[in-house]
Amino acid sequence: MKYLSLYLTTALLAVSSNANAALESRLNGSAFYDTETNLTWLADANAAGGKLNWNDANQWALNLNVSGVSGWRLADTLQPDASCDEQSGASFGYNCSGSEFGNLFYNTLGNSAGALTNAGPFSNIQSSFYWSATESADDNSLAWYFNMQDGYQDIIDISNEKYAWAVKSGDISSVPVPAAMWLFGSGLLALAGLARRKPVS
Repeated sequence: MKYLSLYLTTALLAVSSNANAALESRLNGSAFYDTETNLTWLADANAAGGKLNWNDANQWALNLNVSGVSGWRLADTLQPDASCDEQSGASFGYNCSGSEFGNLFYNTLGNSAGALTNAGPFSNIQSSFYWSATESADDNSLAWYFNMQDGYQDIIDISNEKYAWAVKSGDISSVPVPAAMWLFGSGLLALAGLARRKPVS
C-alpha cells in the first residue's frame, strides 16, 4: 500500500506540473514552447537585429539555426478568422486570436486589444509591426503583419521593412517524447517489482 501511494503521488505530480504550463523554456532559455498551440517561439523577438522586407524576413527565418536547431519560419496568419473584429473579405483588426501572433498576444500572454502589458518571458519585443509568413490571397505584393504594440493585424506591401520573429512548428525537447515515455514506463515497472518483493505482514 505504501508503494501504491508513492506511485500515485509521483504520477499526480508529473501530470499536475504540466497541466497549467503554457510556455516552457527550451534551448536553455533561447526559445519557449507553447504547450497549447504546439509552437516554439524564439525567445529574442528581435534576433534579426532590425527591420527587414518580407522576402528577407522569410529568408532570415528559413536560414536560422539556434543551438543546432533549424526549421524556423515566420508566424502564420489564419484567413478567414472569425475572431477578428473587422471582416471585409479578409479578417483584420483587433482580437484576431486565430493567427499565431494573435493567439500568443491575446491568449497565451493575456493582453487586451490596444496595449502590450505582458511580454511574458520574451525579450526585445518591439512596439511595432512584425511580419507574418502569410501573403494576401488577393495580391501577392501584400502580406500580413501583426502589431505587437496594440494587437492589430492587417496587410501591407511586402517591400516595407518590419520586424521578424521566428517560430518553429512543434516542440524542441531535450528528451525526445518516446525516450521520456520509456523512462517513465521503466520507473513504473521498477515500482511494481519493489511492491511484489515486499513481504506481506
